[in-house]
Amino acid sequence: MDHEPIGTLAAGGAAPWVAALGAAIAPCPVESDPDILASFSRDQAPLAPAGNAAALVRARTVTDVIATLRFAHEHRIPVVTRGAGTGLAGGANATDGSILLSVLNLNQILSIDPATRTAVVEPGVLNGVLAAAAAERGLFYAPDPASREISTIGGNIATNAGGACCLKYGVTGDHVAALKVVLPDGTLLRTGGISSKNVAGLDLTRLLVGSEGTLAVIVEATVRLLRPPRPASTLLAFFGSLNDAAAAIAAMDASVDLSLLEIMDRVTLSAVEALAQLELDTSAAALVIAQSDAVDAPTAIAQSAMLCRQHGARDVTTTDDIEEGRMLLAARRMALPALERLGTTLLDDVAVPPPAIPAMIRCITSVAERSGLTIGTFGHAGDGNLHPTIVFQPEQREVALLAFDSIVRGAIQLGGTISGEHGVGLLKRDYLGAMLGEAERELLARIKFAFDPRGILNPGKAI
Repeated sequence: MDHEPIGTLAAGGAAPWVAALGAAIAPCPVESDPDILASFSRDQAPLAPAGNAAALVRARTVTDVIATLRFAHEHRIPVVTRGAGTGLAGGANATDGSILLSVLNLNQILSIDPATRTAVVEPGVLNGVLAAAAAERGLFYAPDPASREISTIGGNIATNAGGACCLKYGVTGDHVAALKVVLPDGTLLRTGGISSKNVAGLDLTRLLVGSEGTLAVIVEATVRLLRPPRPASTLLAFFGSLNDAAAAIAAMDASVDLSLLEIMDRVTLSAVEALAQLELDTSAAALVIAQSDAVDAPTAIAQSAMLCRQHGARDVTTTDDIEEGRMLLAARRMALPALERLGTTLLDDVAVPPPAIPAMIRCITSVAERSGLTIGTFGHAGDGNLHPTIVFQPEQREVALLAFDSIVRGAIQLGGTISGEHGVGLLKRDYLGAMLGEAERELLARIKFAFDPRGILNPGKAI
């Protein structure tokens, strides 16, 4: 028999069911202090709305997660799963009257198996921690979001996070072999497996990857590891025009075995130089950074340098030294922090087919000119995933939102996507109809209902 909710958030006080939740999941810690709840109630998307949660559960075991979901399912209380809070689309923002379910303390690497080249980890393990542990065993965890030192594996899986090495190694989902998840009613479910081939049943693992906490709560992941890549060779090339840079990117992508191909525009270059004094050419329209870890990496980078010069690069630097290559990449990793120093930032995440990169950049430039806003563009040029970052002051909020809208719709018009790697969350949910069409959205809603018939998991997000 269905139960009615046993209480909603009382004005100025705790929801009446919080004590019952604490009793049901004891000894798992439950917080209801408003200041603590506020600190867990939003991610890194400043313009995505966040509600007022009623309780924070700091899960320490899978049993804690199961007990929390059973209670929430029975009493129809919304649950928002929280990791490190590094998301950029509002996907982990609180819903009014919700339980915030933190899995950050489920942070153990349970095993690393060189024989199967897999690791079994809890969702709160940081990406960089797993990468370091794998390297100690002579293995390589490839997914490398820019936030890898502070973002969790669970969050990476929930958003199907990308990174600079996607060009060669793919996104997070390409490295997930199996999942252990808890369904909204508390049922523990295992999907996938470590065999190289597995076509038994529907691929629920792939469905859960990128579902942004709307279908189940990830409590364990088995991820694939690779043999370590060869030492990489690196290229930096400055261009006098964005069109020249885009043409060089297309030429390199078509003929050279690269593992990384990034771009930064003049606005971003200037911001990074102001932050770090790296002696970057801030008069350039664009900086292109490429790496290759192929068998003939030095040859691949030499060929890339030739192509850059053929397409108008005015300054090209190459190196085969690993440490020097890391130093050259530092500029790209500083892009967002450097722009954040200039004001409030609204980071976009659009992706277009690589041949459409010049048109996408022209769209962004036109939006910046029309709006009068500072927009710094950087991103993963090799796979067409760009991050135009709108910088604005408080009084420019509405102008920033209009600029954001124009960029997102421009990506759709160019055959691209509203999100390449950050997820939909709250920030881009209103664009799903234009992106997918209503028939596909209706199908997504039916899938959501099959997993979560009471609609308690991350309601109003992603789909």
